[in-house]
Order: sequence, then structure tokens, then C-alpha cells
Amino acid sequence: MTPESTDKQADGIPTPDRIRSVLEPVTDPELDRSIVTLGYIDDIHIEDSENTTHVHVAVTLPTAWCSPAFAWMMTADARDAIEGLTSVDNCTIELREHMHKTEVNHGVNNRLSFAEAFPDAEDGITALRSTLDEKAVISRQYGAVESLLDAGLTLEQIARLERSDLNQDAAEDRIAVDVPGAAFTVVASAAEIDRYLAKARSLGYFADSDRLFRTPDGDPIAPDNAELIHRRARLAQVNMDGQGGVCDALHQARQSEPSD
Repeated sequence: MTPESTDKQADGIPTPDRIRSVLEPVTDPELDRSIVTLGYIDDIHIEDSENTTHVHVAVTLPTAWCSPAFAWMMTADARDAIEGLTSVDNCTIELREHMHKTEVNHGVNNRLSFAEAFPDAEDGITALRSTLDEKAVISRQYGAVESLLDAGLTLEQIARLERSDLNQDAAEDRIAVDVPGAAFTVVASAAEIDRYLAKARSLGYFADSDRLFRTPDGDPIAPDNAELIHRRARLAQVNMDGQGGVCDALHQARQSEPSD
């Protein structure tokens, strides 16, 4: 018995709840919100036969004209997340009611590149994904800084924070913060800080510096500029919230349309 088959037996046949759980971190790249929370997942079908487990997931986006690049990122990321389970042998994604569903479904399920699926597209998705990731991390940074401000830190103190100042061993929903230059610790809500850290790590923010927060250019924040940087981060966060509200309304309207 191979290690892979042993792992698969230990993991067991996945359930729809398990599939939704692994899809939670997959985000709409424009909104930086989970495709599960946004209600994009229509159906999950799990087929297990002859020691092979196949998962089929149906997805509907807010509108039929959502960017094909965004649709590609979400469906490809969803496929990769599901196939990351040792209990899943393969996964197919069905994008529904989208003007480019044929190209996206064929390309994603046949492991093509975006350029192969859309040969007439002027640009690929690598640069676009990078731009959206940077926008998302700045928006998340705003939420994390707001949590620290609520805990009593100043912007200047927050600008000096390093990851080593965070105590992840505190209560699950709280995080202890050693205040730079002070002989005391404050306790802050962990949710927004953890959310920021997850995105920052994925972008390699801490590869060359342990400084917790950055400017939009990726440089450590000078304490004297902390207020300006925080205001700019708020703009990114407000922009995403605004786009999210529009998409929520469009999605709910689409879901409420009578079926033929």
C-alpha cells in the first residue's frame, strides 16, 4: 500500500461540508472575499467508485459578464484547493450562466493556461493577480491596524511592530501584542490580524524583514508617515467594500430570477 493510498483511507470520502471548508480560503480576487461566503457555490457532487473519488462543483458568479480572468482565477483556485485533499483523486468545475463558460470550463478542467484558453486576450493573469493581491493585502492591513488601534496602540507604535511582537499563543480569538518601546502588552481581536498575516505570508512579505506592516510599495512604514499610509489603506478597503456591495446585490437579484 502506497503512502498516498494510506493517507486517502485515513482522510475518508469527503463530504460537501468538507469541500466547502477547503473552498473558504478561495476568494473573488476583485473583492477579496470567500466564494463560499459570497454564495457562488451552487452545487457539490461527490462520486466515489472503484477507489476513485471525483468531486464536481458548480459555480455561478454575480453576472454573466464577470471578467473571464476573474472567473478563471476562482475556478482554477477552487479546483486546486479541492484536489489538495488526499481523499480526492480529481475535480471538475462547472461555471454556469457566464458568457465565457465554455472557454473557462474547457481550459480549467483540461489544465490549460489562461493564454491557451483565451488566445486573443492581450494580457495573461499573472500581473493582474499580483495587482489584486497587493490591493487585498493593503485592505486587510487596514482592518488589522484598526484592531490594534481599538486595543489602545497609536499609529506610530503600530508602524514599529514586528511579527515577534505578536503572541499567537493567546486565547484563540485574541492576540497579545508587546508594545514597542513600552513595558506592557495589550490584547487585541485576532480575526483581522490573522486574516492580514495569512495574505502577507502568501505574498512573501516577511522574506527579508520582520516588520509587520508595509507601504503600498512594500517598504516598512516610517512612523512619521503612519497616518498617511493608514488613510491610503482605508481607500483600498472602502473600494473593496463598495464593489462587494454591488456584487452582493447583483448576485441576490440573479438568484431570485424565476427559472424557465
